[in-house]
This record gives sequence, structure tokens and C-alpha cells, in this order.
Amino acid sequence: MDIGGWLRSLGLGHYEATFRENKIDVDVLPELTESDLSQLGVPLGDRKRFLKAIGGIGVAANGAATSGPGRADPSSDAAERRQLTVMFCDLVGSTAISARLDPEDMRQVIRAYQDVCSGIIARYSGFVAKFMGDGLLAYFGFPRAHEDDAERAVRAGLEIAAAVAKLETCAGGLLDTRIGIATGLVVVGELVGQGSAQEQAVVGDTPNLAARLQGLAEPGSMVVAASTRRLLGDLFELRDLGRLEIKGFAEPVAAWTVEGVPSTESRFEAARSARPSGFVGRDAESAVLLQRHSARSIACSSRRSSALSGPPTFLRDRRVPSPASVARWRVRCARRVEFALQPTRQFGSNELVHW
Repeated sequence: MDIGGWLRSLGLGHYEATFRENKIDVDVLPELTESDLSQLGVPLGDRKRFLKAIGGIGVAANGAATSGPGRADPSSDAAERRQLTVMFCDLVGSTAISARLDPEDMRQVIRAYQDVCSGIIARYSGFVAKFMGDGLLAYFGFPRAHEDDAERAVRAGLEIAAAVAKLETCAGGLLDTRIGIATGLVVVGELVGQGSAQEQAVVGDTPNLAARLQGLAEPGSMVVAASTRRLLGDLFELRDLGRLEIKGFAEPVAAWTVEGVPSTESRFEAARSARPSGFVGRDAESAVLLQRHSARSIACSSRRSSALSGPPTFLRDRRVPSPASVARWRVRCARRVEFALQPTRQFGSNELVHW
């Protein structure tokens, strides 16, 4: 395990230079004390985080120390095929900033930027794979996969753009970032390089596409590929950029700019924007519902509701037909029992529809 990768996985990658300057590697991590970390200039909160993380890897670190030089753990070099969401972040105008700042001041700007980005990515269970000067590469879906990795990546990107814009540094002005995100099948996990240059490489078109999309983004914005957009549903407000000619890709590539998070009534429906297939063999029941909740029927009473009776999963991944005249249509599922804190109302025979 590389010390830089371990620090980045904790969202503490800005301490990498300090650890390397003091010759601290994985084999000595179990020997670090709170006093040692204090001498390195680590604040109290981060000292506690370090000690907690070190306690979790103590056994593995001792095993690595006794294995001897040149004897790598074969499981750490195992590559695997998986779907991954890749994020590229880049600091806008870093060349111009570095031209007017002292190198030490520029280092502080970069460190503050990396600290903000890595912290947000870690909160969304992302993995910062590599810092590249004023940019960074992050994976969502490795080493641990989640069914909503694409959503996590986009939410992290929105937070990064907002946080970087508020970042106060010695640069003397507001900072901006560009972000590109793509999702696809890759081969990930194989260790390449040696020493401090060692990293877990990703092979596939996805990282290249994410990097190209990052270059197309406006300052302070984020661009996602079609592969990511399909997984987002209506969770975000997206602006279609059309099909763009991108260097290295034979065909034009569809892309979208993420403009924010909409105020949707249901996160479930937002995540499933594609219209699900309708019910089969339920024309009569659907007609009863539509008739009872037509504009004419609603005008006769202030409130109108119906109960649907059926097997436990009969509404899963389906939508009950809703008349266009109804401003708001809610479906609430409940067991046929009385709730302790919110008893269900007894429906009359004219309100019950057997599904």
C-alpha cells in the first residue's frame, strides 16, 4: 500500500508531502503517536482521524513490514473489470495564478484546493486516485461500489464547484474549477509505477472521455457524458450540449451540463424518469380510478381518495394512471393493519378498488 494513496483515501492527501519529507511510510504508521503527529503540525481533529485509521491497518502494516523488500502482496495487484464513474477536476487559470505568485504561495493555493476537493470526494465515498498538479482524478465505484455512484459523483462535483468558488487564498481572487464525469466499463486495480509514483491504473475509454469533457466545461461548471446522464434520471437539472466533436473519438459525443438540483416531489420518481411500462389487464380498474378522480367528480367534494387493494408488490416500478386534471397525485402503500401513530381510515365500498 502506498502512503500517498492511503492518505488520499482518508481525504487527508494534503499531508502527503509532509509524510514523505519526514520519511514516514506504511511500515512505520503503527508506531506513530499523537505526540509525533503534533510535531508534524497536524491539528487535533486530524490527529484523531489519523490514529483511528492507523489502528485499523496496524496488522496489515506489520505484515507488510515483515514481508521484506520486493515481496508485494499479490492481492493488491489484482486487476478487475467493473463499471466505474470517473471524475476529472481542474483548477481554472492556474497558469496565470502561478505566474504572479511566489512558488511557496502557489503551493498553498494548490494544497487548499486539493484539500477541499479530496474532503468532499471522500464524503461521497469516492477515491482520489491521483493528484496532477492543479487537477485530480477520482473514482466512484472503486474500491467499493454503490448503485448510485454516478449520482454521488455529480453531487460531489456540485459541492466542489461551490466550495472552490468560496475558497479564500493568497491568490487574491475567486477560484473556479472545471469538472468532467463519465461512466463506463474499465479494468481497474492493477498497480503501475514504483515508489511514490505507484498508482492503481484504470484502462478504458472512460477516463479519457472524462478528461475531454472537463476541458469542454465552463469555469465553475460540470459536464457529464451520456453514459452518466442515463443513470441520473431527473435528479439534476441538465442542459443538453448536443453531440460534440471530441479529439480521440471517432464519433461525436453527447454531453450535458449539470446546472443544479431540482425541487422534485419524489426522489424515487426523479431517479426513474423513463416512463415505466403500464399495467396489463387492468383497463377496467384504471377506468374506475380515472372516473372517480375526474374534474367533475372532484368538483363535488373538497377531497377525493381511493384505496387500492392487491398483493404486496403490485405497485412496484409502476405508476397508477393519473388524470391530467389532477394537480397532485399521491400513492401511499400500507399494510392492512392499523398504524400505532397514524391509523388508516376505513374506506367505504365505493372507494375501494381491488387490483
